[in-house]
Amino acid sequence: MALGALAHGAVTTGYSYPVVALYTNNGGTVTYSSGMDLARGVSVDPSIETSGDNNVFYANNAAAEEAQQRFRRGTATLTVDGLLRAAENLILGVTTSESLTVGTATVTMHDNDDDQAIPYVGIGFVVRRQSAGVEFFQAVVYPKARFAQFAPGAATEEDDIDWQTQELEATLLRDDTAKHRWQRVSDPLETELEAYNTVRVALGLTVATAVPGNGAVST
Repeated sequence: MALGALAHGAVTTGYSYPVVALYTNNGGTVTYSSGMDLARGVSVDPSIETSGDNNVFYANNAAAEEAQQRFRRGTATLTVDGLLRAAENLILGVTTSESLTVGTATVTMHDNDDDQAIPYVGIGFVVRRQSAGVEFFQAVVYPKARFAQFAPGAATEEDDIDWQTQELEATLLRDDTAKHRWQRVSDPLETELEAYNTVRVALGLTVATAVPGNGAVST
């Protein structure tokens, strides 16, 4: 349910539930498949490049016209707790694996190799905001993106646990619809579940009955 009138401004107070799905373009019809929760969200930091910055036309000794800035490309840094294997395989296009016999156990190794092809994906997440004491949520979707290759890093434990997060870099692009969308943002919504489900539906997933718990990831 969308909220009614709010104050003139709103402050951001939270970020949660990043979701990804494979992107497909068929003659300008964009669809998504194989969507899943990416991980537990920590932060997101987009950076946008535009064309026409300060492109001003002068006449009669004054600024007379200015070219409208247009989205050219962008990047987003998504910080998460850490990817589970299925999500990493999805966003990096890892398809090769090998089963190893380790003692009496069978262990699967996933291979970054010549068969790997990093796909285009859609990325979505939930933003929590507050206006005049009213808390609300919005769904944000980047319709077409591609993650950069990464390798895991880790540090040893010292006196206290060092909570080690994972930074993912994605390039943001215009999609292949008629008007070439690059960002989608919902109306203010009353609950986090509404916003989460809006992200899911926008990326081709079904509606969930609840947001994932802190220990679980939805598929």
